[in-house]
Amino acid sequence: MDDGRNYGPPEGSFVADYMSYLLAQASHVYSAGVHARIKEKSGGIAEWRVLTCLIDVDGMSVSRLAEIALFNQPRLSKVLDRLGAQGLIERRGDTSDRRRVRVHITPAGLALARPLIEIARQHEAEMLAGYTEAEIAAIKKILRQLIDRSLAINLPRPPGDPVG
Repeated sequence: MDDGRNYGPPEGSFVADYMSYLLAQASHVYSAGVHARIKEKSGGIAEWRVLTCLIDVDGMSVSRLAEIALFNQPRLSKVLDRLGAQGLIERRGDTSDRRRVRVHITPAGLALARPLIEIARQHEAEMLAGYTEAEIAAIKKILRQLIDRSLAINLPRPPGDPVG
């Protein structure tokens, strides 16, 4: 049955009420607006994701960065190569374990990433306009809980496959 919307699955269909689909669809449509703005100002979304993961830390292992940025390691390595060639990140040996490499954002990377974060904050404010602070806190809390529960029961998370 078509409910008159021009997006999403038909009301009453399996996917219309399937949590994984709803989360993926919400992420897709929510991100579309900010991604368009970020592409105008930067090299691309992959680069943006990496830089924003590094902005608040003093270096991160490649494996941890891949996990947080939601990339598999081969794809992340390509992004890191591009960012390194542009002088936006540096790879340095880990002082506690010479076999490990840590990725650090450079001053040039910070200069690029900070205005992009402001764009993302503005987009978030626009998208959440009309919700109370309590509702926004509740939405974010529930999302974090869903992530934690999924990780706790070891659901497989294939890189690049947001819909389970």
